[in-house]
Amino acid sequence: MAVIIDAARSVISTKTTRVSASPQVLVIDGADIKAAFAAGFADFKAAPQFGLFFGGLYAAAGLVLCWAAFVSGWVFLVFPLAAGFVLVGPFVAVGLYEVSRRREQGLPLSWRAILGAIRGQSQREIVMLGFVLTFVLVAWVKLATLLYALTFGLHTVSPRDLLDVILTTPRGLVFLVAGNALGALIAFVVFAISVMSFPCLLDRDVDFATGIATSIEAVKVNPGPMFAFALAVAGLLAVAVAPLFLLLPVVLPVLGHATWHLYRRTIA
Repeated sequence: MAVIIDAARSVISTKTTRVSASPQVLVIDGADIKAAFAAGFADFKAAPQFGLFFGGLYAAAGLVLCWAAFVSGWVFLVFPLAAGFVLVGPFVAVGLYEVSRRREQGLPLSWRAILGAIRGQSQREIVMLGFVLTFVLVAWVKLATLLYALTFGLHTVSPRDLLDVILTTPRGLVFLVAGNALGALIAFVVFAISVMSFPCLLDRDVDFATGIATSIEAVKVNPGPMFAFALAVAGLLAVAVAPLFLLLPVVLPVLGHATWHLYRRTIA
């Protein structure tokens, strides 16, 4: 993580001279997590059209990616793609953070305002952080492919036999356990660098390296509550993705709005 932050700061120092305020991390507890989810659900109920729009686009993109892998014969990549696609969720949710921000401040909601949420100086920082998450997604897919090749060799297992091979053979179980362990580690790293960073970039005049550092610090200061929030996010996303992404248009906006409210309770 330190390498990511140092590299990011070197890029920012050559491209921008903005003065960054230093966000302060507060201590939170389980009650703050519950309150954030309650407020997130209230935001979704108050303005469902925005959540359904962003969640629907996100679900459609994920479904297309997995379908493309399936019809191309790369069946073993369907699960890694479905699981890995959620890594870019915080970037997709920027519009949802703006909905919550505007409701919080009593500002009018409009498509022009929401879709233009990342205009101006913050646009570059948010997009650069989005590229970081996209890079992690690509790296995860490459690692999953390498793990498959190391476990099964270069031949492709048919869709009919893949599940049986994974669940009933020693090498299949190794692939399953190693893949899930690696995926969980990558997912937690992404959570740590992004859970507070995107809301911070939308809310404050800071660079994306500062956003990442702030997010990591929030996780370090509040390991228990943040781990609980990460488990809740992972569980809800798993439920949403399992039925062919059908529940994502509802789950993603609730999580996005909840993340904004958790940011408000965590960062001063």
